[in-house]
Amino acid sequence: MARFLRPLLRGTTYTRLLHLWVPMLLTSVWILVSPETPYAPALVLIPVGLIPAVRIGEGVQAQLLLTAGKQDSGISVAPSATWRDRGRTVLWLEARMALGWVTSFACVWLPVIAFELIESARGRVPDDVWVLKEASPSGWYAFLAPLPLIALYAIVVGLGKVATSLARTLLGPSRAERLAAMEERTEQLLERNRIARELHDSIGHALTVAVVQAGAARAAGDPEFTERALGAIEETGRAALEDLERVLGVLREAERPVSSRPTLTDADRLWESARASGAKVDAEVTGPVETVPGPVSREGYRILQEALTNVLRHAGSVPVRVRIRVADGTLDLEVRNPLTAAIPGPGRGSGLRGIRERAALLGGRAHTGPDAGDWQVHAELPLG
Repeated sequence: MARFLRPLLRGTTYTRLLHLWVPMLLTSVWILVSPETPYAPALVLIPVGLIPAVRIGEGVQAQLLLTAGKQDSGISVAPSATWRDRGRTVLWLEARMALGWVTSFACVWLPVIAFELIESARGRVPDDVWVLKEASPSGWYAFLAPLPLIALYAIVVGLGKVATSLARTLLGPSRAERLAAMEERTEQLLERNRIARELHDSIGHALTVAVVQAGAARAAGDPEFTERALGAIEETGRAALEDLERVLGVLREAERPVSSRPTLTDADRLWESARASGAKVDAEVTGPVETVPGPVSREGYRILQEALTNVLRHAGSVPVRVRIRVADGTLDLEVRNPLTAAIPGPGRGSGLRGIRERAALLGGRAHTGPDAGDWQVHAELPLG
């Protein structure tokens, strides 16, 4: 019983009822002015629904009164962008008026019927009896008196739910709005993945360099080498802190423009850092690197950074060949080092997976794994 009566304790039950009553106010005034044309308001709603801004007003009302103002209600608060949206708005206005008529009739006459049943059960038949005009008073009518009230309850609660469902269907996001929302969600996910990769590549590279330099300084026992190692650790750590601060700034302020990220024109500091860690880097750059588009150049920098980080982490102080080539609308990146037992097989590790993901997002491809006795990271990125 308590579950049956629970809707009567919810505010949305009464706000939905109010939402269905609102159009009846104007309709009632019209009937008083012109009772011979009660259908006129329904005809007027057709051109009204074709006005794009009407969909905004109906969406705001429906969201506020039918769903208690929930932002994720599934009801759009945007103007009609297409004729399909206008048609759905017209259908909603007509359906809302029809439901309002039924609700108003039920709220007025069903309590009257219950009252007449009770009066007839008491042996009193008022002069203005409507339903039981031809019936004789009887005590049995007392058992029928609750039925109109139960019907009123079912109509008020049921039509409120029907109106909410219709609003989500007819005032819900259009195809264009759903596509725009999906694209926005996709952009957010891509941005999150990009930030995660940024942190992984930048911080991972800095920690790897620091660990390698500290270990080499301890083993060398040379004050001059130790001084150089500490300098390399300091420089790498400072760069990592700048990257971390930039990424955290983007997370804190969604509207803040992204500050300058390193590109291939800054690649010198990558192999200088690797050389300071003991790796023997042979770098060759062919073609106009400065003309590479920003997104491609930035992702190319991160691919090189991750590749060199893997060399330092898994191979240590070994010869490394780095080739950067810009030609024929393609950026070609290659990092090779002698294959050692410590290097993981292809497909393992989030860093190698991140390299392939970066290349794929730009429409390119990347290969990581053994090749002719070397460990190779090879990426081809289109410049278009």
